[in-house]
Amino acid sequence: MENNIVLVGFSGAGKSTLGKQTAPLLGLRFVDLDNYIEQKLQYKVPQLFSQFGELVFRKSEYEALEELLENDGQLIAVGGGAPCYGQAMQLILKRSFSVYIKMPEDELVQRLASSKKPRPLTKDLSPEELKQYVHERLEKRAPFYEQADMTIAGDGITPEVLAEAIKAKIQ
Repeated sequence: MENNIVLVGFSGAGKSTLGKQTAPLLGLRFVDLDNYIEQKLQYKVPQLFSQFGELVFRKSEYEALEELLENDGQLIAVGGGAPCYGQAMQLILKRSFSVYIKMPEDELVQRLASSKKPRPLTKDLSPEELKQYVHERLEKRAPFYEQADMTIAGDGITPEVLAEAIKAKIQ
């Protein structure tokens, strides 16, 4: 079994929710990369974005990911953009077993529109802009996500199904 499992996918795909519930089923510790960054830097992700900009955030995100992947026994949920910057996807592929939680575009739009979690890149968008944003970003990010060791449909998936699928792939 790989030492770490990393969940990748678009914002709103359910990586954190699913990860939190799946980690114990695999005997792993759950880590949400955004939460880890917030604790480490003492800034909320939206603050990091607004105060320092996306590039500074992405650099911090990469460094945090690198740090986390030095440890073993974790299921890590990364932000939607994390695998798409710098060498992050290569790092994920080299140091973990990665899983792409793939969701239909319209479902992502719906989830982001009704999300209570503040998401810096989508918070001020109209419904039409949000739909366009998801379409364009997903098109750019999908080639990164699709490099994952495993792809699974996220629509309606349970932690038990995800855990079994991962076990079947890595044993």
